[in-house]
Amino acid sequence: MEEARTNWNKEDILEVYNTPLLELVYKAQQIHRKYHTPNEVQVSSLISIKTGGCPEDCAYCPQAARYHTDIDVHKLMEVKEVKEAAEKAKAGGSSRLCMGAAWREVRDNRDFDKVLEMVREVNGMGMEVCCTLGMLTEEQAKKLADAGLYAYNHNLDTSEEYYGEIISTRNYDDRLNTINHARKAGVTVCSGGIIGMGESAEDRIGMLYTLSLLNPQPESVPINALVPVEGTPLEDQQTASIWEMVRMIATARIVLPKSMVRLSAGRLQMSMEGQALCFMAGANSIFAGDRLLTTPNPEFNEDMEMFKILGLTPQEAFKHKKQIEVVEE
Repeated sequence: MEEARTNWNKEDILEVYNTPLLELVYKAQQIHRKYHTPNEVQVSSLISIKTGGCPEDCAYCPQAARYHTDIDVHKLMEVKEVKEAAEKAKAGGSSRLCMGAAWREVRDNRDFDKVLEMVREVNGMGMEVCCTLGMLTEEQAKKLADAGLYAYNHNLDTSEEYYGEIISTRNYDDRLNTINHARKAGVTVCSGGIIGMGESAEDRIGMLYTLSLLNPQPESVPINALVPVEGTPLEDQQTASIWEMVRMIATARIVLPKSMVRLSAGRLQMSMEGQALCFMAGANSIFAGDRLLTTPNPEFNEDMEMFKILGLTPQEAFKHKKQIEVVEE
């Protein structure tokens, strides 16, 4: 398969983004069919293994300790609890489990040792294991890789130019360094962002541009629609429309053709027709289960009914890894 384009500039991406919507979706669907099995969608589950009390000030996040939200702080889950959640997710059709901890950064302590054990257990069940634990060093990334971690999620959130409007407790380079550490350890990269935080179209393009420059480009790109939460600085923010979401997904699919484009937060607010348009535009992964960390999400049975109506099939675990291995042979 030919290599994906890596010489995008912001002007080119903006031109793609501003293409008339139906033409944009058509172009994105052509790219999608070239690089992916068109009716396959990966089903992932996301659990919060440590909730709340985070020292960061991400304006969208109800888990920041400084904001007054309804989120209760919970210490790190036990390995047994995580394994039970993974078994339930797998039975529901998930091939990937993502574990999120409300940490600023990974620390070398007993909690991290426990996370490594969680990774080993879930990997042993034949599921792709993804973690999102905040910033981490190259050595910590190596330990996660050795435990069987398949992917590390660390979102850029938005453009470098708009980033300071959303977060002040870390900078954009911190994000990129963590992504680089995961990549060096041989872990696949999951990195995307959120739309509807007051950013401009140029900021959305800026985020995709940065992702396109990563070498290799991320294997996984979550596109989230902000879900405003009372008590956070963005509580009164007007949410992104379904048309903005479709446009962003289609642009991501064209700019990052080989990546899994993940239809992530905000799906509960979308109709089945809206989600179908997102799949047409190139989304080929969803998070299933009733919560995304702390945000409500459609339940498994609703998603399986949608799959049946749309003729979609859940993707098996490690499909892309198997494809890479075949190519290398």
